[in-house]
Amino acid sequence: MRTWIDRATWRTLAGYVRPQRRTVLFGGLLVLLGGLAAAAQPLAAKTLVDKLGTGGVITGLLAVLVGLALAGAAVRMAGDYLLERAAESVVLVARKRFARRVLRLRVPAVQRTEPGDLLSRFTSDTTLLREVCTHALVGLVTGAVTTVVMVVLMGTMDLVLLGVTAAVLLVVGLLALAGMPMIEKATRAAQEAVGETGTRMERVLGAFRTVKASGAEARETRAIEEGAERAWRAGVRSARWESLVHGSNALAIQASFLAVLGVGGARVVTGAIPLSTLVAFLLYLFYLEEPIGQLLHAGSRLQIGLAAVRRLSEVEQMPAEPAPAGHTAGGRDAAGLVFEDVRFRYSPESPEILRGVDLELPARGMTAFVGASGAGKSTLFALLERFHEPSSGRIRLDGTDLADWDLAALRASIGYVEQDASLLSGTLRDNLAYGRPEATDEEIREALVQTRLDGLVDRLPAGLDTPVGHRGSMLSGGERQRVALARALLRRPRLLLLDEITLQLDAVNELAIRDVVTAAAETTTVLVVAHRLSTVTRADRIVVLDEGTVRATGTHEQLVASDPLYAEFAATQLLTGDSAVQRAAG
Repeated sequence: MRTWIDRATWRTLAGYVRPQRRTVLFGGLLVLLGGLAAAAQPLAAKTLVDKLGTGGVITGLLAVLVGLALAGAAVRMAGDYLLERAAESVVLVARKRFARRVLRLRVPAVQRTEPGDLLSRFTSDTTLLREVCTHALVGLVTGAVTTVVMVVLMGTMDLVLLGVTAAVLLVVGLLALAGMPMIEKATRAAQEAVGETGTRMERVLGAFRTVKASGAEARETRAIEEGAERAWRAGVRSARWESLVHGSNALAIQASFLAVLGVGGARVVTGAIPLSTLVAFLLYLFYLEEPIGQLLHAGSRLQIGLAAVRRLSEVEQMPAEPAPAGHTAGGRDAAGLVFEDVRFRYSPESPEILRGVDLELPARGMTAFVGASGAGKSTLFALLERFHEPSSGRIRLDGTDLADWDLAALRASIGYVEQDASLLSGTLRDNLAYGRPEATDEEIREALVQTRLDGLVDRLPAGLDTPVGHRGSMLSGGERQRVALARALLRRPRLLLLDEITLQLDAVNELAIRDVVTAAAETTTVLVVAHRLSTVTRADRIVVLDEGTVRATGTHEQLVASDPLYAEFAATQLLTGDSAVQRAAG
């Protein structure tokens, strides 16, 4: 069975248990002692029956039986508490470890995984670890040891009755064992279906207005319900196999009892064994139900937990960003950039996006990138943030290869505003100071004034502490864009990357933002991707990208005169929407 030889899964499981190993071992020892205390009770009962047959005093034996019962229960309760505590700690460790791992994953790895599926692994799968890392593992050991001890004691009483018992237990045990892999398979299918359903729900909530406007509520409801039904069907399959496994325990004990009662009664009549031996043996059969049930329960819980561990292990094996490399130099001055024969493709099978980009950009000033959609403009920004790594070639910042920079230090030097400005649930203050939590109110206010958001804040009922809604849904597209720009400026970056930030702005606010960007370029290296002539003409240099290569560089006047492609852009695409800006400026 694959479950039992999947080394990556077992390594992940061991990693979760290791911090709690002492608690688990001690709790397991107490549970084992409680089981062994129960194992001694039938022997005391046998002696008691023998005493009754000879008219002996049984007061002491009764006291022993009561003491064993009380001591076993107390020790067992203490062990169960320790295991429960350890189980909660395991879930806590797993969730912390999962969060750390996900936040270190490479951007492409996360983009290939549905958010709802990751959320399901973080919530549902980690919860399933609760029993498998403690009760299941301990149950396998304590159940096996207690069963072996009881079987040995039963063998010392009568090997014939033990043989009858073993034959019945073997047949039923094989039936239970056959159901174990089916539990793991069904549980994994259920968890995957839950993940798919979560992904569908996340998609709906992320585009709620689009769903409403498209009249797609019924269609999306059906899709979510179908996913929920798939999870239900898989859960029912798992429950069916679990019932078979657990029910086989009761069946085995009852069948063994009847067989031993028949065979043992005959042996008592023939004088082969005394009545006390039969009584003690029958007591052992009833006592066996608990450790055997513990074994079967632990086995089924282990299968369920291993399905969850395997899904968590898959995240552990996703490619993560490299560990810190140590280079943190550079100060706060503007950064110089050099691209040396940079090539990039998203996968070995996909076409090249960048094909030998060579470019040198001095510190300070504004550089505008223009080109058709798919030319590689946004890809260059992704490489600068090291969301992706070049397929070949290198990018140097202040003379040092980006691959040699500490990632945290590199990204602390960069302010990045994407096309689709991302805001997080929380307050306006939370979003503005997200990249620089230590920013003062005065510094935040300055960034607000720069981006013309101060008037908005003054109108909001709670000011900076006003919630922005899910992904900034309480703000307009232009307001979200300006909040993202203010957030980037507040970081005081050495390198400012602006990807189509004026597309959702009206003419008045675009003019103001243009002035802010122009002022920032005096002390910062500013790279912009733009499609508006009014933005491009303000740049100190313009880079024309065409099919992943640098076609031409220069000023607006130089390129209009020397490069036909740029002249075409300037005469068509780059003119869109500029008349309104010119009127606002006039």
